[in-house]
Amino acid sequence: MANKNWDQYHDYEGLDKLLTAQNLRSDKAGNPVHDEMLFIIFHQVYELWFKQILFELDDIQERFSSNVVDDRDMQPVLGYLNRIAKILHNLVSMMDILETMPPQAFVDFRQYLGTASGFQSWQFRLVEMRLGLRREDRVSVFHGEFDDELRAESKKTIKDAEKYPSLFDQIDGWLSRTPFIDNQDYKFWEEYRNAIHNILDERIKETQSLSGDALEKELKTIEKTRQKFSGIFDKEKHAEAQENGTWRMSLKALQAALFITVYSKEPILQGPNQLLKLITDIDSLLARWRYRHALMVQRMVGMGAGSGGSSGYDYLMRTVENHRIFSDLFALSNFLIPTQALPALPDEISQKMSYNYSSEEKAA
Repeated sequence: MANKNWDQYHDYEGLDKLLTAQNLRSDKAGNPVHDEMLFIIFHQVYELWFKQILFELDDIQERFSSNVVDDRDMQPVLGYLNRIAKILHNLVSMMDILETMPPQAFVDFRQYLGTASGFQSWQFRLVEMRLGLRREDRVSVFHGEFDDELRAESKKTIKDAEKYPSLFDQIDGWLSRTPFIDNQDYKFWEEYRNAIHNILDERIKETQSLSGDALEKELKTIEKTRQKFSGIFDKEKHAEAQENGTWRMSLKALQAALFITVYSKEPILQGPNQLLKLITDIDSLLARWRYRHALMVQRMVGMGAGSGGSSGYDYLMRTVENHRIFSDLFALSNFLIPTQALPALPDEISQKMSYNYSSEEKAA
């Protein structure tokens, strides 16, 4: 019976293939290097987790593909985004294991890698692209397109996926359709802008005790702040900011994201606020992983060229900043004001954002 049960588990997990997929080239060359096994298994495990992330994105993006996202889809979307974040956190932590390999061990079997490089992981490139990293935003590495070095079938998979909206595009569209912020008697951006102007007007009054250079400096700071805030409320200034790359999200999406952030305690906004948090968590974890990867490469090969002919550490460090996807959501922190200065929501809007039974209890 024990053998039969083992056979069922063995077959279900495909262990015949899984446990024989580690082919040490140093062994075949007659010069076995112990740590090559760790190197291979480490990257194979990474590829399995990339496959899981893509599997989660399939479901998430399917739910976001409709013009109207069903409210009941929010719970599974949040669950799957949280799972992706947990996976990425695990991938960052896994660096601790690979870093147990001494640089000398890597040098000893590196010659057997040939032109193989983690840069050729088409699944990771697909994860980046599906999340929203655009081709034109990528750091150049081989003086060509990032997928030039991939196999034909992998390249086709990426080209096919580029024909469809990324998660970034879908979230932008979803945010743009946020209700409550633009009604006949209430416009969020007008109320928020007035609140900002009131804060700045109070700061101007406080400058009465200043004079000379100190007064001039404070007044310039206040005016600069006023102009900064106008960039998220003025259509023309936002269009200019999109043109020069300051903003990527649409104006409606940015305003909706700000609305959700500042009024996140409202019952109906708690789910969307959690979604925005998970999206920024995922972007942060990707940046953290890239940074750890860059440090590991520096530790293993110094400042020289990386595997496969890339510029190694220098290239990887540039991707930490340049391959950010949801930087607009991080930038919203520049536009937050103290909670006590927030304009109160109209009762009608507030009631609509509460659960019905809660509103009824208050009315009673």
